[in-house]
Amino acid sequence: MFDVKNYIRQNVLKLESYSSARDEFGSEASVFLDANENPFGSLNRYPDPKQTRLKQRIAELKGLYRQSIFVGNGSDEAIDLCFRIFCEPGKSEVLSFGPTYGMYKVSAAINDVGYSEIELNDVFQIDFGTAIDRLENSDARLLFLCSPNNPTGNGIVGIEKILSAFKGIVVIDEAYIDFSDEPSWAKRIYEFPNLIVLQTFSKAFGLAAARVGIAISNPEIISWFDKVKPPYNVSSLNQDAVLKRLIDVEKVNSEIEILKVEREKLMSALAEIPSIEKIFPSQANFILIRIDRAESVYEKLIDLGIVVRKRTSQIPNALRITVGTPQENLSLIQTLKQIT
Repeated sequence: MFDVKNYIRQNVLKLESYSSARDEFGSEASVFLDANENPFGSLNRYPDPKQTRLKQRIAELKGLYRQSIFVGNGSDEAIDLCFRIFCEPGKSEVLSFGPTYGMYKVSAAINDVGYSEIELNDVFQIDFGTAIDRLENSDARLLFLCSPNNPTGNGIVGIEKILSAFKGIVVIDEAYIDFSDEPSWAKRIYEFPNLIVLQTFSKAFGLAAARVGIAISNPEIISWFDKVKPPYNVSSLNQDAVLKRLIDVEKVNSEIEILKVEREKLMSALAEIPSIEKIFPSQANFILIRIDRAESVYEKLIDLGIVVRKRTSQIPNALRITVGTPQENLSLIQTLKQIT
């Protein structure tokens, strides 16, 4: 039987978390003299450290308990907390499937944790013939799985096999799930006690500047996130920005559908360019292509004021293209036709 305490660092198990002034006072008042705040100004008060209103709204939308939601400074804070809660520096190992999002490797290095990638096959899916044996015999504390995957764009199939085979904690990064036809794993956190799901408001909700992400898991795991995080990790401005965006979810869904249509249009237009050797399937808001002389094409686009993402360090001759507005997409296609 899975017991999360077997995976938590010993010093974290003994941790007495910081109790802020707002943690200790949870009701209404008209005079606040407890937190050494400046009494003047419109942004002079500390934010709600528990993000109560925001968590409640997210819980309502996703059909979850509020206690199953951690709100952080982007998904990157949740990724870093996974290392700080579950991994012993200089001792622990984590796994991922690559090519994938680079912050898993960076966070591992920052926290002095060993990092290994299991290579995806030529269609960027898991080769279960070799992966299952490695997972079943692994002592790794964490396994990161990005689906839809960045930078490849495809959803990963067979995740339930991974959850069953791996003894440690499985972190499914769903930054792009809103653009996918596949359901989120968030609704299944109560089935798998070793599952953490990461999501963000940076992509589909258009709030990249606000830097707000969430971790979704069973309440016991989330309680450790809340214990280790800094007391005021998400500002009032950013909490309010998300709450305002969540007022009109229908508008967000409409924008998502527009981007999905534009994704298909862009893929069709890219297919007409002879120098593009392959367009990979996408369930995200970006498209990965393999193009002749990718490095040169990238530099020429930069010179003409168009920025795409060079992924040649991970995948030969690969560029990653974000789906933009119809006019931005048209500008890209016209420029590619001119320079290739």
